[in-house]
Amino acid sequence: MKNYHTHTKRCHHAIDNEEDYIQAAIASGYTELGFSDHSPWMYQSSFHPTMRMEAHEISDYVSTLLKLKEKYKNQISIKIGLECEYFEKYMDGLKEMLKTYPIDYIILGNHYDGSDEDGIYFGFPLKSWQLTQYVNSCIQAMETGLYSYVAHPDLANYPTDDPFYAEEMQRLCLKAKQYDIPLEFNLLGYRTHRHYPCDDFFKIAKDVGNRVIIGTDAHEADALLDMQTYQQAKNHLKDLGFDITEDIRFLR
Repeated sequence: MKNYHTHTKRCHHAIDNEEDYIQAAIASGYTELGFSDHSPWMYQSSFHPTMRMEAHEISDYVSTLLKLKEKYKNQISIKIGLECEYFEKYMDGLKEMLKTYPIDYIILGNHYDGSDEDGIYFGFPLKSWQLTQYVNSCIQAMETGLYSYVAHPDLANYPTDDPFYAEEMQRLCLKAKQYDIPLEFNLLGYRTHRHYPCDDFFKIAKDVGNRVIIGTDAHEADALLDMQTYQQAKNHLKDLGFDITEDIRFLR
């Protein structure tokens, strides 16, 4: 059992320390735990984010996890990742960071349009052109070849009974299928009854033939102990006709 969607306190909306998450994962029988805290960006403005680590924190993030990776190497495999948007104007900075630090993988968490400095949040109700922009930026991200999977691909908040929703989300799913990129069934949203994960989206993904991965999206260590929700999600995906994958591509 593996999970690649785990946060730390550096994102300002998670609790517990890294070792707490690791110990919880071991107790639940995970064989591999990936940390994917919200990526810092090298902003051109004076903007200070409220939902991700600052640029100066990446070094401590990596060094902390490297030490714990060594400490627990005989009990669990630890991977170091990031959850990143696709911010076109800042992608060169992200690529440089991936060269500088031993980041194993990144996942696409497409929260904001263009940048969180002034871009809209895709989880708020969207207009049709904003849904298109969400899908376009997801596709641009997948085309970079950098992202291992798409976190909460159904984050985009748009009426799912509108045929335009199916049209746009099919574009996203077809691109993920082309690049063999898994789509995440998000346990945080499932457990807290958010508008995602969305069955209408996953029915499209099933028709397209996408691979689906479960992401705990852990913001506290207890999320990794909640095997009841995990099993419910597995059963739900089975009812939708999915075989769950745990295989992702790594950067190194």
